[in-house]
Amino acid sequence: MTRSLIAALMLMVPGVALGQGHAMHGNTDKVIVIAHRGASGERPEHTLLSYQRAIEQGADFIEPDLVPTKDGILVARHENNITETTNVADHPEFASRKTTKTIDGETMTGWFTEDFTLAELKTLRARERLPKLRPDNTKYDGQAEVPTLDEVIALAKQASKQTGRTIGIYPETKHPSYFASIGLPVEQRLVDKLKKAGWDRADAPVFIQSFEVNNLKKLKTMTKVRLIQLMAGAGGPADNAQPSYKAMITHEGLKAVAAYAYGIGPELTMIQPVSGPATTLIADAHAAGLKLHPWTFRAENFFLLPSYRSGANPADHGRLKDEMLYFIGLGVDGFFTDFPYIGVEARDAAAASHAHAGG
Repeated sequence: MTRSLIAALMLMVPGVALGQGHAMHGNTDKVIVIAHRGASGERPEHTLLSYQRAIEQGADFIEPDLVPTKDGILVARHENNITETTNVADHPEFASRKTTKTIDGETMTGWFTEDFTLAELKTLRARERLPKLRPDNTKYDGQAEVPTLDEVIALAKQASKQTGRTIGIYPETKHPSYFASIGLPVEQRLVDKLKKAGWDRADAPVFIQSFEVNNLKKLKTMTKVRLIQLMAGAGGPADNAQPSYKAMITHEGLKAVAAYAYGIGPELTMIQPVSGPATTLIADAHAAGLKLHPWTFRAENFFLLPSYRSGANPADHGRLKDEMLYFIGLGVDGFFTDFPYIGVEARDAAAASHAHAGG
């Protein structure tokens, strides 16, 4: 989520009611539920605890954001800056690793995965990133390691056998241009792991996503796995391959994206702004032959669109299921959520309603 959107949501701006009776579009039983960083509303994000919880709750895909270690191993962290998501600050042996870097134009200070070997990272333990909004999650602090991509793949495969469901993975390549610039390109490493897992087909249970463009175009030449172009409501790709994300959702922009990607992952406010009517993005993307998997559906008032909030406390849970149902009704093909069980409930309710209506 962009900082600008977080700032806007913090204002808790009153909103208009959002199309509660909107007609259902599309084939709702095909809508996929993507566990955003796992069941990160209930467990510290990007841990096997979080991914396992998401699988138990019925998620179709678990999402590992991928960054490399110093020795080139892909691990699951939302950012390569691990200051907020691990207990690295409690390790005096790593105090000297604290540094300041500029990544994709943003200067930050902390500890970074590319300065640690995998063995060193494995001595750390994960912790909750949003303790003020999700205090219950802090009881799991210290219980989980930073998982590797290999471990995430193994979990998905094992769970698929145990449940009889196909559990897919939905990896995101984080800051690919930055990592290429320091000699740690991620594309070949990711493709090799997927091929080893037997996942190099268009129907493999995998989507690869990125906010950048050129690395997706490169991946297009390296794998048959489906690719998703992520988009934010403001700004543009860090690799400057396009002037802005807004330019990418014009008719010509979407046509260009469809040449290398299977679908798009827009910020949900690109479909339904904080106030006012829904945009035409879903229809426009579908017309270009693209699927849509918007991000991110979260239960806390802090993150919900105004008319789905309950009360004034940012940490309290609002009507997330209703918000999801609204977007499913608009015609999305899947969605990212920190609360997969609510996503499954909404998807199933929408499918049942669609079937009852004779759709």
